[in-house]
Order: sequence, then C-alpha cells, then structure tokens
Amino acid sequence: MHGHHDQRAFLPAMGTERLLPLYDVVARLAGANRVYRAVVDAADLRPGLRVLDVGCGTGSVLLAAARRVPGVEITGLDPDPRVLDRARRKLARAGVTARLDQGYAQELPYPDGVFDRVLSTLMLHHLGSGAKTAMLAEVRRVLAPGGVLLLADITGPMRGHGLIGWRRHGPQPEITAAIPDLLVDAGLRDVTESGRAHTRMGPVTLVRAVAG
Repeated sequence: MHGHHDQRAFLPAMGTERLLPLYDVVARLAGANRVYRAVVDAADLRPGLRVLDVGCGTGSVLLAAARRVPGVEITGLDPDPRVLDRARRKLARAGVTARLDQGYAQELPYPDGVFDRVLSTLMLHHLGSGAKTAMLAEVRRVLAPGGVLLLADITGPMRGHGLIGWRRHGPQPEITAAIPDLLVDAGLRDVTESGRAHTRMGPVTLVRAVAG
C-alpha cells in the first residue's frame, strides 16, 4: 500500500540530496534558528501537551521544544527518509525521545483530534495551492478542540540566497502571501499574527490559529 504513496515527488530539504549534510549549517546562517525559537516561544508549551511538527526536517524545532519544556510529547512528520534519519540521530544525541514518521502534510497519518499543538516552520511555501489547502484541512482535523496551530513562513520576496539559494535544481517554491485567509478557509479561528522575523531567505511571518 505504501509503495506508491512513498514515491510521491517532494522537494528535498536542500534542493538536492548531496547537500543534505549542510542543511543545519545553512539554516543557521540563513537565520532559520531565530524562526524556530519564535515558533516554540509562541506555542505556549506545557508538560504533557501533544505536539506535531509538520515538515520537521532534521528535527530542529522538535529539539527546541523538548529543551524548552521537558515532558511535551513530540511527533515529527516529513516525507524525506534521509532527513528523518538525521533527525533521529540529532534527537538521540540530545537525549530527546520523539516519534518521527514518514508521510505527507496533505494526508496526515493520525486520528482526528490527537494533537494540542501543530507547528509548521518554513515548509508551507513548498506546496502548491491545492496541497496547501489540503494540508491545512488536515491540520484542523488532527488538532484537538482548542488546539493551536503555529505557522511560520516566508511572506514576501524570496531571496536568492540562504536556504532558497540551494534549490536551483528544483522548482521555485510558490511564495505564501495570504496565510491568514488560508487558515480561515480551513476552519481555524482566532487567526492572529504573532510576530515577524527578517532572515536571509526573506521576511518571515508567524501566524497563530485555534481549532474550534
């Protein structure tokens, strides 16, 4: 059953698998770590909360969350098995326990209402408009009532350096300019802008929304 599903095309984290070992270094230089910290800050984490990071990459946001609030239950999802392998090693070195699953944001492999927080950091722009809509509907589905989505993404001109500069072998990601409208359309409420950050990738906006 999973054979066809797992062959779905996705854009590798660095545009090409050869550059994956550089991912965390380039992310830091591009200013992504500031964004990771801002997402965790805004998530209002407490011990026992169930947290999903969609498009978790090498696990940087999960690691930041676990360090900030030991006792949160963290799950990461990413389509790239090589990235997940790096995330497992990184989290294990830090002594952090996490569930890491291979899968797609448009078809989250979880039951309804099982997460208190869903985090999405610098990944929505990888998706086309239809996939964005599908992902946010899935986020709404897996959030418990009163659960919160924290979504940070590039919301202005995408610059040709930083992480984006490494994507020359892949399609240019669509720039996300109307995140709040997408969240409302997905059935989320209390959509608010929680902050902005300037990075070498371009301007990043952090948006918070609540599941009804």
